[in-house]
Amino acid sequence: MTELEKKLKAKIPGEDTGIQIKPSICAICSPDKHCGVDCYVKDGVIIKVEGTPDHPYNHGKLCTKGASNRNYVYRKDRIQTPLKRVGERGEGKFEPISWEEAYQIIADRLNRIKETDSPHAVVFYSGHCKWYRFLLQRLAYSFGSVNFGTDDSNCAAATHLANAVTAGRSAGPDLAHTNTFLGWNYSGYYSDHLSVENVRKLKERGGKVIIIDTRYSPAAKNLADIFLHINPGTDGVLALGMANIIIQNGWENKEYIKNYTYGYEEYKALAAQYPVDLVSKITGIAPEDIIETARLYATNGPASTNYSACALTHRVNGFQTHRAVFCLAGLTGNYDRAGGNLPIPQSWCHKAAGFTTREAEFRMCRKPDYPRVAEGRFPIWDKYEHYQEYQAMGLQKQILEEKPYPIKAIFGMGMNLKMFPQTDKMVEAIKKLDFFVDTDLFAGYTTRFADIVLPACTSLERSELKAYGGGYLQYTQPAIAPLYSAKSDADILCELARVMGVDDELLTAGHEACLDWIIEGNGLTIADLKKANGRPVKVPTAKPFVPGAYLEGGLRTPTGKFEFYSTAIAAIDPRYGLNPLPDYVDPLFDQNDAETKTQYPYVLITGIRVPHTIHSRLHETPWLRSLRPNPLVEINKKDAEEMGVQDGDEMELSSPYGRITARAKLTSKMKKGVLHMTHGYTEANVNLLIGREHLDPYSGFPGLKGMRVSIRKCGEARA
Repeated sequence: MTELEKKLKAKIPGEDTGIQIKPSICAICSPDKHCGVDCYVKDGVIIKVEGTPDHPYNHGKLCTKGASNRNYVYRKDRIQTPLKRVGERGEGKFEPISWEEAYQIIADRLNRIKETDSPHAVVFYSGHCKWYRFLLQRLAYSFGSVNFGTDDSNCAAATHLANAVTAGRSAGPDLAHTNTFLGWNYSGYYSDHLSVENVRKLKERGGKVIIIDTRYSPAAKNLADIFLHINPGTDGVLALGMANIIIQNGWENKEYIKNYTYGYEEYKALAAQYPVDLVSKITGIAPEDIIETARLYATNGPASTNYSACALTHRVNGFQTHRAVFCLAGLTGNYDRAGGNLPIPQSWCHKAAGFTTREAEFRMCRKPDYPRVAEGRFPIWDKYEHYQEYQAMGLQKQILEEKPYPIKAIFGMGMNLKMFPQTDKMVEAIKKLDFFVDTDLFAGYTTRFADIVLPACTSLERSELKAYGGGYLQYTQPAIAPLYSAKSDADILCELARVMGVDDELLTAGHEACLDWIIEGNGLTIADLKKANGRPVKVPTAKPFVPGAYLEGGLRTPTGKFEFYSTAIAAIDPRYGLNPLPDYVDPLFDQNDAETKTQYPYVLITGIRVPHTIHSRLHETPWLRSLRPNPLVEINKKDAEEMGVQDGDEMELSSPYGRITARAKLTSKMKKGVLHMTHGYTEANVNLLIGREHLDPYSGFPGLKGMRVSIRKCGEARA
C-alpha cells in the first residue's frame, strides 16, 4: 500500500488526498444544542464527521446522534424532488414535478382559499427543527393568516408558560457555581449529554446531586447522592411537601421572600396541607428521604434545579406541577442568584448568549388581529405564549368541527402526525382538508397524506445562523451541495413568498437580508460572519449576565415580583376553574372510576427518549435503528413474572383509544404497575393510546406520561 493509499484509508485531509475539512453544525437535536461538527469532504461527498475541537459549545464532543450525521444525510429515504399526489391521501402515490410547478400550485391554491374563504383558513405549522421558524411565522402573518403553530404545543411551551406566570422569565441552572443540583426528571444521558460533564464537575468539587425520576435512570445511577423513585405524576405533591418541611424548619429565605415575592402566606397555607406522611403515601417515597432532600436543597445552597422542556408538563397536571417545583427556587432565594437558576434573556433562536436581536419584532410586527386556532380554550396559552402560536392540540378539533371557523389548508414544514394523541383522529382531520403541503427530509408517515411534498436539506447542506453562550454567533457554510434537488427551508420560504406575491420586502429579499435586519446593532453583518469560514465569532455587544439584576429591576409579572400566587391566573374568568396557587391534581383524575381502573390496571408513561433518538426522526437512520431495532415496552420484572412474560415476548397494549403491539423488555427501573414506551415508532405508535382530550386545562398539553392501559401477551385471550 502506497503512502497516499494509507492517507486515503485514514481519511487524512490534504492537497494530496483531496480531502477537505469543512465546519458545520449538527441540527438533529434541540435548538439550543447545536454542536459544531467538522465534515471531511472528498469530491463533494462527506466521508467522515467529527466534533469541532475549538467550538464554544461542544468542544469536539459528539453524541451518538451527532456521530451518525453522515448516515443521516445519505439515508435512502431522502426526498429527492418536489412531488405531487396522484393517488388517494395516504396511499403514498406521487409524481415528480419541478420546483417552479410546485411553487405555482401552492401559490394558486393558498391564494384562492384566501380569496374565497379567509387567509386564516390557511394554517402554517412547523415541526421539530426550529431554525427557520422566524421566517415561517413572518410568512404566515404577511400572507394574512394569524395561524402560525409549532410542535412547541407539545414540547417546551408549557414550561415557559408556567415560568412566565410565576416569574416572567425562564431560568437555567448555574451549575458552575451551585452547591446542590436538584435534577428533577433530569435526563442528561438521554438528551443533554454536555450538561452531564458540568454535573460531574459539581460533584468533583464536593457538591451534592439529587435525582428525582419515575425511572431508575443513568443519572440516578451515576450522579445521585440522593435518588427519589417517585410515583408517576406526583411531583407537585413532593414539591409542596418539601416546601412545607422547609417552612416548618425555618429554612426559607425570609429576606428574599419579603423583598422579591408575592403571595407567600397563601402559598404557605397551601404547602401546610401536605404533611410528610401524606406526601410519602402519594409519592411512594420514604418520609426520611423527603425530609433529607428538603434539608439539603434549602441549607446547602446555592441550589439549582433543571427545568426540563416537558418531562413534568406532559401530564394533565403538568403546568401546576412545574409551578410547584419552580416555587421552591423562590422560597429559598435561588431564583436570579449566582449558583441558583439564572433568568438569562434569549439572544437568538432560543439561545441565551449575552446580546439582543430583533427576532421577536421580526416575527410579530405583522401579526393580524384575529382569533387563532383553539383560542379561548386555554386562556393561559392565549395570554402568555411567547411567539403567539396557536395551541396545536386544538387543531384537530377545529378542522373536524369547523368551529369557530373552518380550516381549509395546512402548509407544514416537518409536520409529524405521530406527535398528536389519537393519531388516527388527526389523520381523519388531515384527509378532510382541501389542501396539504409538507416539507421534509425523508419520505415518511406524514408525507403520505400531502398533496405537495417539498424536499428540504440537512444542516450540513445549508447555511444558518446560530448563537452560543459566551457571546458568539456562527453563520455556517454548506459542507456539501444539497443532495438531489433539495433546498434549504429558508430558501423555500423566501422563494415561495415571491411566487405568492406576498407584500414583504424583507422576506422576498431572502434569508440573509432577514438575518442582517435581525442582528443589526450588534457590530456584525452576515458578510462579516462569512469571513470566519463557518467558525463562531465573538459578538462585540455581548455582555455577561449579572445575577440579581432582573430581581432588582422588577420581574415581568403584574406585581413585578416572584408570584407564588399568580395574579395573572387570578384575573382569568372563574368559569375556567384555574387556581392561582400551584395546587396538586391527580394525574389520572379523568380515569379513576372503578370500571376503568379494573379494565386498564397499568399506568403507561411515554415520551422518555433513548440516547440515540429524538422523536421519530432517527428511527429509520440505519446505524441508530440498529441500537434498538424493535419497539419495546418496559415492564417491571415482578409484573412480568405474574403475567408469565419473558424478554422479547410480543405484547399487546390497549387503552380506551387504541391498541398497539411491542416486544417486552423486563426491567427493575420502573415501579410495579408502571409501563414505559419510547415514542416515534411508526409500527408501534404509542400516541394512538393517548386520548385527544386528555389535556392539561392550563397549557393544553397532552397527558403523554399518564394513561391507564391493559397489557397481555399476543395470542392470549383478552380479559
